[in-house]
Amino acid sequence: MPDVYATITEAEPEVVERLGDVIELRAAEPQQAAMREAYFAEIDFPPGARVLEVGCGPGPVARALAAWAGVGEVVGVDPSPLFVARARELAGGIENLTFVEGDGRSLPLEDGSFDVVVFHTTLCHVPEPEQALAEAFRVLRRNGSLAVFDGDYATTTCALGDFDPLQACLEAAVDFLVHDRWLVRRLARLVASAGFDAGRLRSHGYVETPAGGYMLAIVERGAERLLDAGRIGPETAAALKDEARRRSDAGEFFGFIGYASVLARKPG
Repeated sequence: MPDVYATITEAEPEVVERLGDVIELRAAEPQQAAMREAYFAEIDFPPGARVLEVGCGPGPVARALAAWAGVGEVVGVDPSPLFVARARELAGGIENLTFVEGDGRSLPLEDGSFDVVVFHTTLCHVPEPEQALAEAFRVLRRNGSLAVFDGDYATTTCALGDFDPLQACLEAAVDFLVHDRWLVRRLARLVASAGFDAGRLRSHGYVETPAGGYMLAIVERGAERLLDAGRIGPETAAALKDEARRRSDAGEFFGFIGYASVLARKPG
């Protein structure tokens, strides 16, 4: 099952709308916001910084960047016209924020035109992350900063023990939503290979317990993917969803995803 984000321009409108809902739900979650703010705080934003977010989706991270101290202007770019339209709608009234339709591997932007480039849970969805990093290098000014934050999705789990059936739901969801679940393991090397100065790799972790929210939604999506693939029947899919909700309602839910951030700089 291919990563739907990697072919987002081909996705049905209802799929894009639902994915946008999940992205907004995740961005609003307090732990997710705390991780975002933790790596934002380490970025060297010059006064009035011009910032680019690549793969912005409906724009929650771009909106957070536009409100960050020291940031003068933010541009969000995404290949999906539906995401870009929703991002513009949600950002109505934010004067220092604009959105552009475009592929991160071939940005429709000028050389050396940004102080900071941010990839927030984007590179894991890109079939050629090297090209996206090369484009980030091109559009950054000398001494500009690169910030990459992504999930180490090989760590994704909701299992409470061996052979937990809900883990199969998460595995199916990750297959559907992530092109490269191992990306974080080679992220620092990819950044250095793109020409950036050696970056600082920082570990982050996300735990959802005792009730489910974002990860409960991912488990349910995984059950649907297993059903669509013919690996389970409707009754089993319904039973898996019911069990996930039961754990959440009973205060027994557990979910975990490891994340990492890399901060690097384009040489002067």
